Amino acid sequence: MSFIHTLSKAWHRNQSLVCVGLDPEPGRLPAGLSGEEGIFTFCRDIVDATAGLVCAFKPQIAHFAAQRAEGALERLIRHIHDRHPGIPVILDAKRGDIGSTAKHYSVEAFGRYDADAVTLNPYLGKDSIDPFLAHADKGVILLCRTSNPGGADFQALDCGGEPLYIRVAQTIARDWNGHGNCALVTGATWPEELGRVRAVVGNMPLLVPGIGAQGGDVAAVMKHGQTPGGTGLMISSSRAILYASSGPDFADAAHRTADEMRKLINSFQTVL
Repeated sequence: MSFIHTLSKAWHRNQSLVCVGLDPEPGRLPAGLSGEEGIFTFCRDIVDATAGLVCAFKPQIAHFAAQRAEGALERLIRHIHDRHPGIPVILDAKRGDIGSTAKHYSVEAFGRYDADAVTLNPYLGKDSIDPFLAHADKGVILLCRTSNPGGADFQALDCGGEPLYIRVAQTIARDWNGHGNCALVTGATWPEELGRVRAVVGNMPLLVPGIGAQGGDVAAVMKHGQTPGGTGLMISSSRAILYASSGPDFADAAHRTADEMRKLINSFQTVL
């Protein structure tokens, strides 16, 4: 089953546009959890507590690699596929390179880690993305208008009368999406610009970081980003859910926070 199909089924089955980011931070795990095994246990328990409330999980590769915990990441993705097979896994890697290097990165994402989708940087052009696009059943999620304050340094530059991020969205929707497996990263911190992207790409899924710690507003995201059917979004939250409690009840607290976020998002839906 393709990433897009699995995502669509998760939207409807769980009545949810919530994507939980799995970003284990050194020093923030509950007492008694440390090292690679502690990272795996923490993330596994978060996953098991929230799987019925989300449309996707998004582990961030650097948070594992910096702690020499790539093994925990591999185990975590296997666990999600085995225990929660209807929930797609997005490897948040933001890779972007050319030639054989891009091919190896695609093997890393889809071979080594068995992710259902991966985030990528389109700056080097289509040939740097082709090795990923060739996997028609996998999701290719490309940076478009990112949530960070410096995103406008280049993304908002004039490009023939349109900002560069709109040209990126147009090109991907028109020329790169032959397998229907593309999606875009559009930050919650720029809701009107998210709306401009939505107008360009139609029903293409949008991964929306920036809710919670970065200050994005759910109502504005839903106003500008949802499709006519009330879906089309993967609204990502990491820290607010992962660290809802620092105590032994961390998984229960994550469940409650994810459910509150799901209900808040759903209150602004047109249809689902």
